[in-house]
Amino acid sequence: MADLLDADSLRSAVAVLDGWEGGTEAIVRTVGLRSFPAAIAVVDRVAKVAEEMDHHPDIDIRWRTLTFRCVTHAAGGVTTRDIALANRIDRILADAS
Repeated sequence: MADLLDADSLRSAVAVLDGWEGGTEAIVRTVGLRSFPAAIAVVDRVAKVAEEMDHHPDIDIRWRTLTFRCVTHAAGGVTTRDIALANRIDRILADAS
């Protein structure tokens, strides 16, 4: 299992991500898409990546607004696995724009 990130490491890692915020307990990004089907298509792509990585975000779907929450539950906070997953989610969202 990956080690928890301390506050300084987390700030540095989140600074290079697009639109993510949070603390050592979890990082979160909320994004609006052009339509409900577009939002579901993004969720489907994130699900495939999450399965590949064996690391799954919490996803809240509200019409065309998605909120992703990354945390390594087994570690009790944010690890490098969450940063890697957030980076992959960013790439999916960039492709969906």
